[in-house]
Amino acid sequence: MTDELTPETPDEEEQPIKQRKNGLYPGVSDELTENMKSGWADTELRDLEPIAQAAHAARRRAALSARFPGERLVIPAGVLKTRSNDTEYPFRASTEYVYLTGDQTDGSVLVLEPRGDGADGHDETLYRLPRSNRENGEFWLNGMGELWVGRRHSLDESAALLGVGCKDVRELADLLKEAAGPVRVVRGHDTSIEGALHDKVTAERDEELRVYLSEARLVKDDFEIGELQKAVDSTARGFEDVVKVLHKAEATSERYIEGTFFLRARVEGNDVGYGSICAAGPHATTLHWVRNDGAVRSGDLLLLDAGVETTTLYTADVTRTLPINGRFTDLQRKIYDAVHEAQEAGIAAVKPGAAFRDFHDAAQRVLAEKLVAWGLVEGPVERVLELGLQRRWTLHGTGHMLGLDVHDCAAARTEGYVNGTLEPGMVLTVEPGLYFQADDLTVPEEYRGVGVRIEDDILVTEDGNRNLSAALPRRSDEVEAWMAGLLGK
Repeated sequence: MTDELTPETPDEEEQPIKQRKNGLYPGVSDELTENMKSGWADTELRDLEPIAQAAHAARRRAALSARFPGERLVIPAGVLKTRSNDTEYPFRASTEYVYLTGDQTDGSVLVLEPRGDGADGHDETLYRLPRSNRENGEFWLNGMGELWVGRRHSLDESAALLGVGCKDVRELADLLKEAAGPVRVVRGHDTSIEGALHDKVTAERDEELRVYLSEARLVKDDFEIGELQKAVDSTARGFEDVVKVLHKAEATSERYIEGTFFLRARVEGNDVGYGSICAAGPHATTLHWVRNDGAVRSGDLLLLDAGVETTTLYTADVTRTLPINGRFTDLQRKIYDAVHEAQEAGIAAVKPGAAFRDFHDAAQRVLAEKLVAWGLVEGPVERVLELGLQRRWTLHGTGHMLGLDVHDCAAARTEGYVNGTLEPGMVLTVEPGLYFQADDLTVPEEYRGVGVRIEDDILVTEDGNRNLSAALPRRSDEVEAWMAGLLGK
């Protein structure tokens, strides 16, 4: 990585380069300084059309204003985070900011401000960095200058694309310090903004803002549903990619599977929506196995839990459990078919007006029945469910909301989410599983080290539900036929 010329102190960064030489930038002559100021083409983009989600984001901002009339609301995108020394992690804008703007630019901040005439509602401004200054050398001597990190949109371009007036973010901290009236900020993304507001905000009021924005995402609009379908479709292609290279994974490790899926995610989307779980053999019994450094062996199962995140940051979340050699053993099939039956019961329970917990209860009942029938836990089934004894092997809840976050709407109140009612437009996962740990002496030896989960992304519709990930087979015989077709067998 090239080491850029950077000032020794923050104060020097704001000075024109002719005041900042003195040995700080060896080789920066007056002639070079003057040369770098001119000779650049006009690259301003004109006649830009708004991005696809601009109108949707505007409606979301209007709803937010109606919820907190007369208050100043501050929603940061977040800033780059250091990975090591002078390198940063890839930037991912805060969910709240993306939801309200459709933008993903680091260091930016959306501010909804009380109108001066006392009317309800807000004026809205998006604060962000403008194009790099060519006159003072910021463009090429600052580590965040466009010569180093690439061109960014001008303020006018951003306003045209996002449908929000834009100003220089470097003015914002002072404006916030001087601002009067009630203020709320989404915390945890930009310490400089929080510092400027430290004497104007309270944790309780800020949490109300975070909760509102989480609950607002429970029901998806048409744009969001379309993006989730794109994410799922790309994910399905990523699963196909993995099946085609399982022989190479056997020669290497789970990392080959992880890398194969990641390639699809980066080519068709922004990234993976979460750390891919590429769990072969007994690793499938570890719920969040993301080390992905284990062996891939013929005769074992592969539990692949992965999702592509679109360029607009909506993520899929799909799991398939696959026989690495393309054929289930009798025991693997028995366990797999039990999980599939439980998932079918769970999906059938997803419909408008149903309680959110219904699909979990339906799936858990089927799994409890299987565990009793197999003699792994003493019945009757009602006793098992009442005491939660099946949870030794089912372990987790059967699903969660999905959207801009893989576990979307996480700050929503219990009464509106877990204890709430399903509505058309909600998107959730249904993902039952059975996991028999390798050291579990309460089950026969042949069960130990076998883990199965099947997960699909389900849209609640007006008359029931739609499985967004139905393109990926789920029945055991269909899985085998699908794998055989991909492998040319």
